[in-house]
Amino acid sequence: MNMYLRLLLLRLRRRRGGRLGIWDTARTSLRVGVADLDLLGHVNNGKYLTMMDLGRMDLMFRSGFWPKLRREGWYPVVAGQTISYRRSLKLGQRFDLRTRIIGMDERWFYVEQTFVIGETVYAHAIVRGRFLREEGGGVDVAEVAALAGGIPEDRRTPEWVERWTEASRPPRTYPQE
Repeated sequence: MNMYLRLLLLRLRRRRGGRLGIWDTARTSLRVGVADLDLLGHVNNGKYLTMMDLGRMDLMFRSGFWPKLRREGWYPVVAGQTISYRRSLKLGQRFDLRTRIIGMDERWFYVEQTFVIGETVYAHAIVRGRFLREEGGGVDVAEVAALAGGIPEDRRTPEWVERWTEASRPPRTYPQE
């Protein structure tokens, strides 16, 4: 199914759904469609990333954080992600995408996203992102934290995520051969 159509359906469905805080876990219910499949009949690895966009938007919509961002002229971008696949999602399966912010540091915010059926994990991802200004430039994490009402003590960035961030930093230039 087209991403924009899914986003519209998500917004319409969430008007009836429960309100969340930005630090809560969003449980976004989705179903595998034909357009999500690869030639082997399971969800294409790139489609997981697209569905993760929906989960993050669901959290921002339901928490009321999205309109706050838009009033400031800010928007989120993904700067890095890692995902591990445990099981294949197949046509017609319903699943939940659990999305929660696991921390922020001086530059980034980190989101954990887990694809589950019942309590069985099908895929698990960590996303590193930041916020940019429509007029250009980045938004300081302290400004984002203030807009969110502060960072709870239990949401300090895990040490292993900081190590992943450092290890996954791309080079600024491509070496000459």
